[in-house]
Amino acid sequence: PWRDKDTELQYVRNYKPNRHDVQHLRMLVHGPVGAGKSSFINSVDSVLRGRIAGRALAAAEVTTSFTKKYKTYKIPKGQPGEFYPFVLNDTMGLEMKEDRGVHAEDIKLALKGHVRDGYTFNPASKLSSDNLYYNAEPTKNDKVHVLVCVVPADKVALMTKDDVRKMTDIRRAASELGIPQLAVITKIDLACPEIHKDLKNVYKSKYLKDKKFSDFAGIPMNCIFPVKNYSEESDIKNDVDSLILSVLRRIIDFGEDFISDMET
Repeated sequence: PWRDKDTELQYVRNYKPNRHDVQHLRMLVHGPVGAGKSSFINSVDSVLRGRIAGRALAAAEVTTSFTKKYKTYKIPKGQPGEFYPFVLNDTMGLEMKEDRGVHAEDIKLALKGHVRDGYTFNPASKLSSDNLYYNAEPTKNDKVHVLVCVVPADKVALMTKDDVRKMTDIRRAASELGIPQLAVITKIDLACPEIHKDLKNVYKSKYLKDKKFSDFAGIPMNCIFPVKNYSEESDIKNDVDSLILSVLRRIIDFGEDFISDMET
C-alpha cells in the first residue's frame, strides 16, 4: 500500500531516543561508487525541510568516489539551533579493487565509533590508532546504530560475487556488533520504464522483486527499500517523499531497537 506521507512525516518529527544517555541515533550510509549515497542524505534533508537541499555534495556521473571525507549531517528542525535527534554519516564509495575506494576496515572502525568527523579516507591504508582522527574512547553517541547500504537499481543486475565482497565483509562486521542493517535501492526510475512513467508502480515492478541483490548481500527482502532520490527536481514531490519517509521510519525503528538493547 502507498504510505500516507503526513502520518510518516509526523512519526519522524515526533521521534526521540528512549534512552537519556543517547542524544541522537546514528545512521551510517555506505555502498558502491555512484550509488547515490550523498543524494540519499540530501533527499532525507529535503523531505524533512520541505524544500530541495544539497549540503552533501554529489556528482551527476562518477566512476570514482566524489565523497572523500567522513562527515556527519544533522538536519535542522524548527527553531535555529534545533536538530532532529538522528544524524547521517556519509562515506567514500566502495570500489572493488583493493587500492581503490573506501578501505573496508575504515567502515568497520566507524561502526564502533572510532572515526572522527572530517577524516579523509585513504584507499591504501586504514585509519591508524595514532591518527588525530582516531577516537580512542567512543561514546554511545559516536557508535553507529543502523547500517544503511545504498545500491543503484540500474546496476544490480550487473553485480557479481566480487562486486559485493566488500559489502558482505562490512555487513558481517556489523552483524557481529549486533548493528541492524537495511538496503536502499536508488535510481529505480532508471532501472524500470514503468516506474519512470509513474513512481506509484514501484510496488508492482517485477524488476525490483528480483532476489539477486538479496541473495548476494545477505539482506532479507523485507529489509530492502526502493527510493527515488531528488536529483533533477527543483521542488519536492509527494510520491518521492513517501518512499523516502517509508525507509526513514524503518531506519529509525531499527535503530531505536538497537539503542534500547545497548548495555548501560
